[in-house]
Amino acid sequence: MPYERDLDRFGSRRSTAQYPNGAVATSQPLAALVGRDILTAGGNAFDAAVATAATLNVVEPTSTGIGGDVFALYRTADGEVGAMQASGHAPAAATIDAVRERLRAAGGGADAQTMPLRGPLTVTPPGTVRGWASIIDRHGSMELAELLGPAIAYAREGYPVTEFIAQKWQHGDALFTDPAARETFLPRDRPPRVGERIRLPGLADALEQIGEEGPGVLYDGPIGEALVSCVQDAGGLLAMEDLRTLEVHYPEPITTTYHGVEVFELPPMNQGMIALEALNIAAEVADPADAPNSARRTHQLVEAMKIAFTDGHQYITDPDTESVPPLHTSAVAADRAALVGESAIDPMPMGTPDGHSEDADTVLLTVADAAGNLVTFINSLFKGFGSGLVVPDHGIALQNRGSSFSLDPTHPNHLNPGKRPFHTLIPALARFAADDWMAFGVMGGFMQPQGHLQVLTHIIDRGMSAQAALDAPRWRYRADGRLAVEPHVDAQTLANLQRRGHDLTIMGPEAFGGGQITRQRRDRLTGGSDPRKDGFVAGY
Repeated sequence: MPYERDLDRFGSRRSTAQYPNGAVATSQPLAALVGRDILTAGGNAFDAAVATAATLNVVEPTSTGIGGDVFALYRTADGEVGAMQASGHAPAAATIDAVRERLRAAGGGADAQTMPLRGPLTVTPPGTVRGWASIIDRHGSMELAELLGPAIAYAREGYPVTEFIAQKWQHGDALFTDPAARETFLPRDRPPRVGERIRLPGLADALEQIGEEGPGVLYDGPIGEALVSCVQDAGGLLAMEDLRTLEVHYPEPITTTYHGVEVFELPPMNQGMIALEALNIAAEVADPADAPNSARRTHQLVEAMKIAFTDGHQYITDPDTESVPPLHTSAVAADRAALVGESAIDPMPMGTPDGHSEDADTVLLTVADAAGNLVTFINSLFKGFGSGLVVPDHGIALQNRGSSFSLDPTHPNHLNPGKRPFHTLIPALARFAADDWMAFGVMGGFMQPQGHLQVLTHIIDRGMSAQAALDAPRWRYRADGRLAVEPHVDAQTLANLQRRGHDLTIMGPEAFGGGQITRQRRDRLTGGSDPRKDGFVAGY
């Protein structure tokens, strides 16, 4: 009888990686090695980030693809700290009434308040390719075609599927009903088994054409025309003009300082503000007499997170359409910290009602090079394989990020033409000293700011190494008011949390995200990779 790996059990005694010249941390080994190879070939961290992200499109296609969005935070070798948002907006034809009319024609309610989870109405223009090209133009040193080469090779020649990704692929059997989608991702008319070789020739051709002709082939050319036809034929509202008008934004990062460490996050419409507010509240309520790993301290962090979620999900939206209050400031935290007591606060509202954002599939990578560049990249199709639509002959799975909109016109994140949806994705940076910087992130919908809070407090307050901080057991506050914990959380901590009024539930490791860390300290690079995923830190 063949051995079956239990994906709900894991352990790690892996050391924090140590490299002298360059390091790449991500969730899939082949992609990490591609990034390392770009660095050894003379590319910088931005080049390696794009090549790694492109390879993840191929070897972890359940979570990412050129039909999705990309975000970045970075510090350049000359000291510039910057942010990139490359994400789609609601199509120009996507009014609330138009969407409700399409839903009614498909048998839905005429007064629907929520977007569907999947399907053509959830597709927003993909920002990934334009984001890659833009950041390479600004900060890279190699040509896009060269950076896409390894991804093209794996797509054309194939690669063996790992245990973890094979499990993530399973839902594709029910999701993909269109023949083009099944032919692309279920070539044997079923999800791939562990170790089976997968080839994505249509995606290889699309990536090759993008490398040769540039992003215009997707945003104002034949690939874009095929993409729009795919969506419209399925009943969606996307048009070529929506692709043409997609812009890459370079906003100022937002920051706070937690126990002497400056933390950088993306501003709205991302949920980085939530992570910063939680850190600020945690700093307000901390009792110096408490051990950093005590049950009381865990309780305080959970409560800080609950409050930050309530505030962030009430206000965060596209700042081009509505103003968002500065929730990440110390003044807000000082006021909100008064809510934290010895017992759990009653369940507090999280997210757009039925907004589908709590759990999502994403890839994250961090890169550091010898020159001093440091990058955190995050890419996603939102839910596994996105909308369920795949562009025929091009192998491009299209994201369903539009499902995050509300059809309630009074909600801050309501659907409106040209508006960008609330985004869960948050890459991050931390500055410990002038010559000590860390690129990091934790994937997984509403787990992301919770992962940022836990990983940072492990490193800053408990003195953990990068790998130890990623290995540590996690908790996760859920939208239904429960506090989810991993099975290996200390029993005494669980008892104390329960006594304080937390409604505990046990969940498997997949629910708690997958983090990556690369840290640049003077003349050495360190890194860690989450054991809940397949990856590691590659370097030289």
